[in-house]
Amino acid sequence: MTAGRQQIQIPVDRGYLDGTLVVPQTAIPGILFVHGWGGNQEQYMERARQAAALGCVCLTFDLTGHARTQEEQETVTRETNLNDVLAAYDTLVAHPLVDATSIAVVGSSYGGYLASIVTSLRPVRWLGLRVPALYLDEGWTLPKRALHKEHDLAAYRRRIVAASENRALRAAAEFRGDVLLVESEHDETVPHTVLASYLQAFLQAHSLTYRVIEGADHGLSDEGSQRAYTALVVSWLAEMIGGSRAGSRGEAPELIK
Repeated sequence: MTAGRQQIQIPVDRGYLDGTLVVPQTAIPGILFVHGWGGNQEQYMERARQAAALGCVCLTFDLTGHARTQEEQETVTRETNLNDVLAAYDTLVAHPLVDATSIAVVGSSYGGYLASIVTSLRPVRWLGLRVPALYLDEGWTLPKRALHKEHDLAAYRRRIVAASENRALRAAAEFRGDVLLVESEHDETVPHTVLASYLQAFLQAHSLTYRVIEGADHGLSDEGSQRAYTALVVSWLAEMIGGSRAGSRGEAPELIK
Protein backbone atom coordinates (compact mmCIF):
# COMPACT_ATOMS: atom_id res chain seq x y z
CA MET A 1 0.00 0.00 0.00
CA THR A 2 1.37 3.43 -0.89
CA ALA A 3 2.08 5.98 1.80
CA GLY A 4 1.80 9.74 1.99
CA ARG A 5 4.42 12.08 3.50
CA GLN A 6 3.75 15.16 5.58
CA GLN A 7 6.45 17.54 6.76
CA ILE A 8 5.99 18.44 10.45
CA GLN A 9 7.71 20.40 13.19
CA ILE A 10 8.28 18.80 16.59
CA PRO A 11 8.48 21.36 19.41
CA VAL A 12 11.49 21.10 21.77
CA ASP A 13 13.01 23.42 24.41
CA ARG A 14 15.22 25.26 21.94
CA GLY A 15 12.77 25.54 19.06
CA TYR A 16 11.67 22.63 16.91
CA LEU A 17 12.87 19.57 15.06
CA ASP A 18 12.12 18.88 11.40
CA GLY A 19 10.24 15.65 10.90
CA THR A 20 8.37 13.71 8.23
CA LEU A 21 5.20 11.86 9.07
CA VAL A 22 4.66 8.87 6.78
CA VAL A 23 1.10 7.55 6.83
CA PRO A 24 -0.71 4.92 4.73
CA GLN A 25 -3.15 6.10 2.11
CA THR A 26 -6.65 5.26 3.29
CA ALA A 27 -8.14 4.58 -0.16
CA ILE A 28 -7.86 0.94 -1.27
CA PRO A 29 -8.94 -0.99 -4.38
CA GLY A 30 -12.51 -2.19 -4.75
CA ILE A 31 -13.49 -5.49 -6.41
CA LEU A 32 -16.98 -6.25 -7.73
CA PHE A 33 -17.87 -9.90 -8.37
CA VAL A 34 -20.72 -10.73 -10.80
CA HIS A 35 -22.10 -14.27 -10.84
CA GLY A 36 -23.46 -16.04 -13.91
CA TRP A 37 -27.00 -16.93 -14.98
CA GLY A 38 -28.55 -19.36 -12.52
CA GLY A 39 -25.87 -18.67 -9.90
CA ASN A 40 -25.70 -16.48 -6.81
CA GLN A 41 -23.30 -14.40 -4.80
CA GLU A 42 -22.25 -17.34 -2.62
CA GLN A 43 -20.26 -18.73 -5.56
CA TYR A 44 -17.83 -15.82 -5.25
CA MET A 45 -17.75 -15.54 -1.47
CA GLU A 46 -14.52 -17.50 -0.97
CA ARG A 47 -12.80 -15.60 -3.77
CA ALA A 48 -14.00 -12.33 -2.26
CA ARG A 49 -12.65 -13.40 1.12
CA GLN A 50 -9.23 -14.16 -0.33
CA ALA A 51 -9.20 -10.94 -2.36
CA ALA A 52 -10.11 -8.94 0.74
CA ALA A 53 -7.00 -10.39 2.39
CA LEU A 54 -4.99 -8.57 -0.30
CA GLY A 55 -6.24 -5.30 1.19
CA CYS A 56 -9.33 -4.67 -0.93
CA VAL A 57 -13.00 -3.94 -0.37
CA CYS A 58 -15.02 -6.65 -2.14
CA LEU A 59 -18.70 -6.74 -3.05
CA THR A 60 -20.76 -9.75 -4.10
CA PHE A 61 -24.49 -9.54 -4.84
CA ASP A 62 -27.42 -11.46 -6.34
CA LEU A 63 -28.66 -10.39 -9.76
CA THR A 64 -32.41 -9.85 -10.15
CA GLY A 65 -34.01 -13.21 -10.98
CA HIS A 66 -31.73 -15.11 -8.59
CA ALA A 67 -31.72 -16.13 -4.93
CA ARG A 68 -34.39 -14.04 -3.12
CA THR A 69 -35.90 -12.82 -6.43
CA GLN A 70 -35.82 -16.21 -8.18
CA GLU A 71 -39.46 -15.85 -9.22
CA GLU A 72 -38.46 -13.01 -11.57
CA GLN A 73 -36.11 -15.19 -13.60
CA GLU A 74 -38.72 -15.82 -16.30
CA THR A 75 -39.19 -12.09 -16.99
CA VAL A 76 -35.93 -10.34 -16.11
CA THR A 77 -34.14 -8.65 -19.02
CA ARG A 78 -30.52 -7.88 -19.80
CA GLU A 79 -31.34 -4.21 -19.26
CA THR A 80 -32.47 -4.91 -15.69
CA ASN A 81 -29.43 -7.05 -14.92
CA LEU A 82 -27.05 -4.48 -16.40
CA ASN A 83 -28.63 -1.86 -14.16
CA ASP A 84 -28.14 -4.28 -11.24
CA VAL A 85 -24.41 -4.39 -11.94
CA LEU A 86 -24.20 -0.61 -12.30
CA ALA A 87 -26.02 -0.14 -8.98
CA ALA A 88 -23.64 -2.57 -7.29
CA TYR A 89 -20.65 -0.78 -8.85
CA ASP A 90 -21.90 2.59 -7.59
CA THR A 91 -22.44 1.16 -4.10
CA LEU A 92 -18.89 -0.20 -4.04
CA VAL A 93 -17.34 3.07 -5.24
CA ALA A 94 -19.33 5.01 -2.63
CA HIS A 95 -17.66 3.09 0.19
CA PRO A 96 -15.43 5.53 2.13
CA LEU A 97 -12.39 3.23 1.97
CA VAL A 98 -12.53 2.55 -1.77
CA ASP A 99 -10.23 4.24 -4.28
CA ALA A 100 -12.56 5.07 -7.18
CA THR A 101 -9.62 4.93 -9.62
CA SER A 102 -8.76 1.33 -8.64
CA ILE A 103 -11.83 -0.78 -9.39
CA ALA A 104 -11.82 -4.38 -10.57
CA VAL A 105 -14.87 -6.14 -11.99
CA VAL A 106 -14.79 -9.94 -12.12
CA GLY A 107 -17.60 -11.86 -13.80
CA SER A 108 -18.45 -15.37 -15.02
CA SER A 109 -20.45 -16.36 -18.11
CA TYR A 110 -23.52 -14.06 -18.27
CA GLY A 111 -21.92 -12.02 -15.50
CA GLY A 112 -18.76 -11.69 -17.60
CA TYR A 113 -20.83 -10.49 -20.56
CA LEU A 114 -22.44 -7.83 -18.36
CA ALA A 115 -19.08 -6.92 -16.82
CA SER A 116 -17.61 -6.23 -20.24
CA ILE A 117 -20.48 -3.86 -21.07
CA VAL A 118 -20.06 -2.08 -17.72
CA THR A 119 -16.56 -0.95 -18.76
CA SER A 120 -18.21 1.30 -21.37
CA LEU A 121 -20.39 2.91 -18.69
CA ARG A 122 -18.14 3.15 -15.63
CA PRO A 123 -14.36 3.47 -15.08
CA VAL A 124 -12.82 0.01 -14.58
CA ARG A 125 -9.11 -0.57 -14.10
CA TRP A 126 -9.01 -4.37 -13.98
CA LEU A 127 -11.43 -6.73 -15.73
CA GLY A 128 -11.58 -10.45 -14.99
CA LEU A 129 -13.76 -12.60 -17.25
CA ARG A 130 -14.31 -16.34 -16.88
CA VAL A 131 -16.02 -17.97 -19.89
CA PRO A 132 -17.80 -14.70 -20.77
CA ALA A 133 -20.96 -15.36 -22.79
CA LEU A 134 -22.10 -13.65 -25.97
CA TYR A 135 -25.64 -12.70 -26.96
CA LEU A 136 -26.94 -10.97 -30.06
CA ASP A 137 -27.67 -7.28 -29.57
CA GLU A 138 -31.21 -7.75 -30.86
CA GLY A 139 -33.92 -8.31 -28.28
CA TRP A 140 -32.17 -6.30 -25.57
CA THR A 141 -35.45 -5.74 -23.68
CA LEU A 142 -36.78 -9.27 -24.13
CA PRO A 143 -36.71 -11.58 -21.09
CA LYS A 144 -33.26 -13.11 -20.92
CA ARG A 145 -34.71 -16.62 -20.94
CA ALA A 146 -36.46 -15.88 -24.25
CA LEU A 147 -33.14 -15.25 -26.01
CA HIS A 148 -32.46 -18.97 -26.22
CA LYS A 149 -35.76 -19.41 -28.10
CA GLU A 150 -35.57 -16.30 -30.28
CA HIS A 151 -31.91 -16.71 -31.28
CA ASP A 152 -29.74 -19.66 -32.29
CA LEU A 153 -27.13 -18.87 -29.65
CA ALA A 154 -25.25 -22.12 -30.19
CA ALA A 155 -24.62 -21.24 -33.83
CA TYR A 156 -23.79 -17.62 -32.97
CA ARG A 157 -21.19 -18.73 -30.46
CA ARG A 158 -19.56 -21.17 -32.87
CA ARG A 159 -18.31 -18.37 -35.12
CA ILE A 160 -15.86 -15.54 -34.57
CA VAL A 161 -17.90 -12.39 -33.93
CA ALA A 162 -16.48 -9.01 -34.93
CA ALA A 163 -16.36 -6.37 -32.21
CA SER A 164 -18.51 -4.05 -34.31
CA GLU A 165 -21.36 -6.58 -34.23
CA ASN A 166 -21.74 -7.00 -30.48
CA ARG A 167 -22.16 -4.60 -27.57
CA ALA A 168 -19.97 -6.54 -25.13
CA LEU A 169 -17.21 -6.88 -27.72
CA ARG A 170 -17.40 -3.19 -28.65
CA ALA A 171 -16.84 -2.37 -24.99
CA ALA A 172 -13.92 -4.83 -24.92
CA ALA A 173 -12.41 -3.16 -27.98
CA GLU A 174 -12.43 0.20 -26.18
CA PHE A 175 -11.10 -1.11 -22.85
CA ARG A 176 -7.62 0.08 -21.93
CA GLY A 177 -7.19 -1.53 -18.54
CA ASP A 178 -5.79 -4.93 -17.58
CA VAL A 179 -7.67 -8.10 -18.50
CA LEU A 180 -7.83 -11.68 -17.23
CA LEU A 181 -9.62 -14.06 -19.61
CA VAL A 182 -10.26 -17.63 -18.44
CA GLU A 183 -11.55 -20.52 -20.55
CA SER A 184 -12.80 -23.95 -19.50
CA GLU A 185 -11.25 -26.75 -21.58
CA HIS A 186 -14.48 -28.74 -21.93
CA ASP A 187 -17.02 -25.91 -22.11
CA GLU A 188 -20.05 -26.84 -24.22
CA THR A 189 -21.95 -23.63 -23.39
CA VAL A 190 -19.28 -21.01 -24.17
CA PRO A 191 -16.94 -22.64 -26.74
CA HIS A 192 -13.43 -21.55 -27.64
CA THR A 193 -14.68 -19.38 -30.52
CA VAL A 194 -16.38 -17.06 -28.00
CA LEU A 195 -13.12 -16.65 -26.10
CA ALA A 196 -11.38 -16.05 -29.43
CA SER A 197 -13.86 -13.27 -30.21
CA TYR A 198 -13.07 -11.59 -26.88
CA LEU A 199 -9.32 -12.09 -27.39
CA GLN A 200 -9.58 -10.46 -30.80
CA ALA A 201 -11.51 -7.52 -29.31
CA PHE A 202 -9.11 -6.67 -26.46
CA LEU A 203 -6.51 -5.09 -28.74
CA GLN A 204 -6.19 -1.90 -26.70
CA ALA A 205 -5.93 -3.56 -23.29
CA HIS A 206 -2.95 -2.50 -21.19
CA SER A 207 -2.27 -6.18 -20.50
CA LEU A 208 -4.05 -9.43 -21.30
CA THR A 209 -3.68 -12.66 -19.32
CA TYR A 210 -5.30 -15.71 -20.93
CA ARG A 211 -5.61 -19.06 -19.17
CA VAL A 212 -7.38 -22.37 -19.80
CA ILE A 213 -8.51 -24.51 -16.86
CA GLU A 214 -7.73 -28.05 -17.96
CA GLY A 215 -10.53 -30.58 -17.61
CA ALA A 216 -13.04 -27.93 -16.52
CA ASP A 217 -16.61 -27.64 -17.78
CA HIS A 218 -18.64 -24.43 -18.05
CA GLY A 219 -19.91 -24.43 -14.47
CA LEU A 220 -16.67 -25.64 -12.81
CA SER A 221 -18.66 -28.56 -11.43
CA ASP A 222 -15.71 -30.29 -9.71
CA GLU A 223 -13.80 -28.98 -6.71
CA GLY A 224 -10.44 -29.12 -8.49
CA SER A 225 -11.66 -26.73 -11.19
CA GLN A 226 -13.14 -24.43 -8.56
CA ARG A 227 -9.83 -24.30 -6.70
CA ALA A 228 -7.90 -23.73 -9.92
CA TYR A 229 -10.08 -20.76 -10.86
CA THR A 230 -9.90 -19.27 -7.37
CA ALA A 231 -6.11 -19.53 -7.45
CA LEU A 232 -6.00 -17.93 -10.91
CA VAL A 233 -8.18 -14.95 -10.12
CA VAL A 234 -6.65 -14.25 -6.71
CA SER A 235 -3.11 -14.53 -8.10
CA TRP A 236 -3.96 -12.18 -10.96
CA LEU A 237 -5.56 -9.66 -8.60
CA ALA A 238 -2.52 -9.81 -6.34
CA GLU A 239 -0.25 -9.12 -9.32
CA MET A 240 -2.36 -6.23 -10.59
CA ILE A 241 -2.85 -4.61 -7.19
CA GLY A 242 0.77 -5.18 -6.23
CA GLY A 243 1.92 -3.50 -9.42
CA SER A 244 -0.41 -0.58 -8.78
CA ARG A 245 0.90 -0.09 -5.26
CA ALA A 246 4.45 -0.24 -6.55
CA GLY A 247 3.62 2.62 -8.87
CA SER A 248 3.68 0.80 -12.21
CA ARG A 249 0.58 2.71 -13.28
CA GLY A 250 -0.41 6.11 -12.07
CA GLU A 251 -4.05 6.37 -13.15
CA ALA A 252 -7.04 4.25 -14.01
CA PRO A 253 -7.97 4.08 -17.69
CA GLU A 254 -10.32 6.84 -18.78
CA LEU A 255 -13.93 5.96 -19.51
CA ILE A 256 -14.59 5.90 -23.23
CA LYS A 257 -17.98 7.44 -24.06
